[in-house]
Amino acid sequence: MEQCFAEAKGEVGLDHYEVRRWDAWHRHVTLCLLAHAFLAVFRSVAREEDPGKRGISLRA
Repeated sequence: MEQCFAEAKGEVGLDHYEVRRWDAWHRHVTLCLLAHAFLAVFRSVAREEDPGKRGISLRA
């Protein structure tokens, strides 16, 4: 679980928020976790298509 949050912090900016109101924080965290889930599924599909690749990086 901690690894998941660490990846989300680095990849989708889970830790880039300034808490001002609860609903804004909740919206930010929800969108970050949805983006992280999308990237995880995308990586999984990419690995199935090309099993030779182990470390797929989406960063530029």
